Amino acid sequence: MTEKKEMQVVKGLDLERYMGRWYEIASFPSRFQPKNGVDTRATYTLNPDGTVHVLNETWSNGKRGFIEGSAYKADPKSDEAKLKVKFYVPPFLPIIPVTGDYWVLYIDPDYQHALIGQPSRSYLWILSRTAHMEEETYKQLVEKAVEEGYDISKLHKTPQSDTPPETNTAPEDSKGIWWFKSLFGK
Repeated sequence: MTEKKEMQVVKGLDLERYMGRWYEIASFPSRFQPKNGVDTRATYTLNPDGTVHVLNETWSNGKRGFIEGSAYKADPKSDEAKLKVKFYVPPFLPIIPVTGDYWVLYIDPDYQHALIGQPSRSYLWILSRTAHMEEETYKQLVEKAVEEGYDISKLHKTPQSDTPPETNTAPEDSKGIWWFKSLFGK
């Protein structure tokens, strides 16, 4: 087996500029998200202690599923954009901590498009400040993922509405059914 090169991550990420809403344009399927999820997005808010509040949302069968967590620099002394994210599951009774890597592999100078991965290359996200991305920009981010050693055959575009739903206008999946289904690959 060929040894993969070490991934290059963004250095000097301006965390304040990174805050706000990001739409998932494409990702590797995850057992933590419903397979039929649409309008998937993340909203990041900087906390006073320098950590980041994370709100991940997706809509499935007309209902909003969400999970909240936190992110923090893996090494506070490093200028590399290597973060850790922590969620408590299941979302309806958050008692079990799940921590993962969140590495910013690319961010454009205007902080409008980002490529997010992690060291095992099992997860990949293409994010945008808007619900839709120009095809040329998308192709450039996919090429960057290939350069970082990702198998992009697993990459799936995330359906996004022309007018993304507002958080408070959709009924919530308060029973966490989407989360249980996701455990079984549904």
